[in-house]
Amino acid sequence: MAAPAHPPQTTYNRVMLKISGEALMGDQGFGLHPPTVQRIAEEVKSVHDMGVEICMVIGGGNIFRGLAGSAQGMERTTADYMGMLATVMNALAMQSSLERLGVFTRVISAIRMDEVAEPYIRRRAVRHLEKKRVCIFAAGTGNPYFTTDTAATLRANEMACEAIFKGTKVDGVYDKDPVKHADAKRYDTVTYDEVLAQHLNVMDASAIALARDNSLPIIVFSLDEPGGFKGILAGQGTYTRVHE
Repeated sequence: MAAPAHPPQTTYNRVMLKISGEALMGDQGFGLHPPTVQRIAEEVKSVHDMGVEICMVIGGGNIFRGLAGSAQGMERTTADYMGMLATVMNALAMQSSLERLGVFTRVISAIRMDEVAEPYIRRRAVRHLEKKRVCIFAAGTGNPYFTTDTAATLRANEMACEAIFKGTKVDGVYDKDPVKHADAKRYDTVTYDEVLAQHLNVMDASAIALARDNSLPIIVFSLDEPGGFKGILAGQGTYTRVHE
């Protein structure tokens, strides 16, 4: 009789996965694409099956982006609150896909909406993680003028995550857009200060500074690479590590 297969070993026990809202829209250009949401949920499940405790923050740009609304004449505060509500919709979509796969989740909102999500209480959220539930933090920080990048870094620190995994469309951090420039150079590692000084497109400055001040590494990888999230946690794959 064959021995049971053991999941790959990983040095991470608890991580934050940050993805953009655009990652959920597939090729549609707007809104939610259920097969794409399901594919990302399967990636999350593969890491959850390794015994890793997972937090998630999902942006809302596929539905509404506060900064864009503000640029078109809408009051910035109102536009940002609308963007926060968009992140709740994305979080509920991800919760549905994960629970269809048998992964228990909790959507935890920084803005109270008790009928659809739990309010954010740090100790309760930590307990969910200890019980191996995936915690999806929605509505940003609950405050306008803060991005979901900053919210992800804040929650990652509060939850004592060991790293932020930033899922993007490219396999790391480049000195310029690799889609537009064939000679773009990818970094294996880069420091927080280099990201800020060179304006590298990783996260906004507030998020980078918050990660730097708490020595929280950021792993930038391609979410479009099947098995990429699991591979990196198992010590494989291509990515850029942002660190001190």
